[in-house]
Amino acid sequence: MQSIKIGVLKEGKIPVDRRVPLTPTQAKELEDLFPEIKVLVQKSPVRCFDDSLYSDENIEVVDNILDCDILLGVKEVPIIELMDNKTYLFFSHTTKEQPYNRELLREILRKNIRLIDYEKLTDKKGNRLIAFGRYAGIVGAYNGIWAYAKRFKLFNLRRAYTCRNLDDLKTEFDKVELPPIRIVITGSGRAGKGAAEVLFGMGVRKVGPEEFINEEFDTPVYTQLSSADYNTRTDGKEFDRRDFHEDPEQYQSDFLKFAHKADILIASAYWNPHAPRLFSQDDVLNSDFRIKVIADITCDIEGSIP
Repeated sequence: MQSIKIGVLKEGKIPVDRRVPLTPTQAKELEDLFPEIKVLVQKSPVRCFDDSLYSDENIEVVDNILDCDILLGVKEVPIIELMDNKTYLFFSHTTKEQPYNRELLREILRKNIRLIDYEKLTDKKGNRLIAFGRYAGIVGAYNGIWAYAKRFKLFNLRRAYTCRNLDDLKTEFDKVELPPIRIVITGSGRAGKGAAEVLFGMGVRKVGPEEFINEEFDTPVYTQLSSADYNTRTDGKEFDRRDFHEDPEQYQSDFLKFAHKADILIASAYWNPHAPRLFSQDDVLNSDFRIKVIADITCDIEGSIP
C-alpha cells in the first residue's frame, strides 16, 4: 500500500494563530489507525501544543515539510509559502468571494494546488462538519467585555489567548462586575450561541428585543437578535426569512433603534455581501449612536460593520 505523508503546517498568517489542525494525541491516533499514513509536524514556536508534545507521541517534528502529500493548516497560508502541486486543507476565507483573498486563489490555481476548504466540508444534509463558530463566539464576546472593562477601567481580565482552555477562560468570569449596561448580540447560530454562553456565565441577564429598547434596567442585560429583528423590506411588506436570505437586496437595516440603546455590540450573524450593513459610518458620528465597543466576530472586511 502506498504511503501518505501528512504535514501539519506552522501557521504563517499575522497575527499568528496558536490553534492546530491535529493535536499530538490525534496525530498519534491517525498513525495507529492507518499504518500507511505518516504525520510530520513543522516546528513552530507559537503553536498551543509545544513541539515536544508531538515528539512525546513519536510524531516527527521537522524544519520543513516539502515532501508531504497533504498539508493541514488552520488559517490562510501566506501566498509566498504555497508549494506547487500539493493538497492543502485550511480556512481560505474565499467562499463569499472576499476580494482581499483573490490573489490567494489565483496563486493556488497557478501552482496547481488542490484546496480543500474546511468551510465546504458538509454532510449529506449540507451541515458543516468543521466549524469554530461556538468558540469564535466565546472568544469574541469575552474580548468585547475585556475591551469595555479596559476602556472604562472597571476590572482586569486576562487576555483570552493566554488562557489554556475554555475551563481556564471561565475562571475569569467571576472577576466581571459590570454596571447596568446593555449588550446586543446579532445572530443565533454557533457564534451567537457561544457569545450568549459567555454573557450567561458572567451573570448578564437576557431580555427580549422590545424590552431591551423600551425598558430601564438596574443590572447589565443583553438581547439576542435574529435577522427579522433588525431588517425590514424596502417596500413595507412583511419580513420573510427565506426571502431575506434569497434576495437580501430587497431589505434595509433597522438596527439603529438598538444602536441608540446598546453599549456593546457583539456582531456574530452571517452576512451576505448583498445584504444591508447594520449601520453606516455617518450613523456612528451621530450623538445618539450609543455603542462604545464592537466585538466583530463576523470579521467580514467592509461587511456588516462598516
